[in-house]
Amino acid sequence: MINIKDYFNANREAVNIYIEGLLKNIDQYPNDLHDSMSYSLMAGGKRLRPILVIASAETVGGVRENVLPFAAAIEMIHTYTLIHDDLPAIDDDELRRGKPTCHKEFSEATAILAGDALLTYAFEVMSNLSLMPNCSPDNVIKALNEVAKRVGVSGTIGGQMADILYEGVGGTIPLLEYIHTHKTGEMILASVLAGGILSGATDEELAALSAYAKNIGLAFQIVDDILDVEGDSKVMGKNTGIDAKNNKLTYPGLLGIAESRHIASHLIDTGIKSLAIFGERGEVLKDTAEYIIARSF
Repeated sequence: MINIKDYFNANREAVNIYIEGLLKNIDQYPNDLHDSMSYSLMAGGKRLRPILVIASAETVGGVRENVLPFAAAIEMIHTYTLIHDDLPAIDDDELRRGKPTCHKEFSEATAILAGDALLTYAFEVMSNLSLMPNCSPDNVIKALNEVAKRVGVSGTIGGQMADILYEGVGGTIPLLEYIHTHKTGEMILASVLAGGILSGATDEELAALSAYAKNIGLAFQIVDDILDVEGDSKVMGKNTGIDAKNNKLTYPGLLGIAESRHIASHLIDTGIKSLAIFGERGEVLKDTAEYIIARSF
């Protein structure tokens, strides 16, 4: 039986150490660019997405060290999205991971370029076969393509654009589900699938991982919606009430807190059932899903 807290802590440390090594390998000049990238990347955070890469790899018989470069790159992409989300032109937020947001600590222009640099560096790392000698080159390319597809126009960025377009406009549950599954869910799906692909998962295993990730990805954002209403900004490390301030389309806004919790719980239960084919090997992903829902209950 794995203690999920210990599992998260151990893998978070491994990811952080690897990221620190990657940061040392890039040019230190211009200083503001390097410093702003490092500032945002090493500001803390749960490292949920890279841990999902590792957990899904291990679920199908893989090894953490083999996918660690890819996991670290996933965190770079996630951090880039946070930097850009916080910009004045989007969410105009001042606090992230308990610290001033990148554009507040440096400048708006620097924050934009820091996000661009992290995204680009992530793909440099993910495409460097020498960093993953125990992974099939074909699988690396397949995983790389999966991530590119899911964080791009048909995924995260498309969801972010829709999120902006419908601020203050109102909308329907199908529209809200589109925004959440793309803006947040696709990145979680990419993380889970990447770990599986890199570790040689079968088509049946990838289908199970995909079903799991789609459910927990939507649940994760619904929980975030709830926490934005009820959460403690000191605990969360970011300001609350931002959705209301920006007239965002959210589950609590459309359905209320109680129904939003019910939907999130159902999604988590459905996601966990998708792991049945893995037996005991699916325990870590199951515990991770339960951690997601526990954030609001």
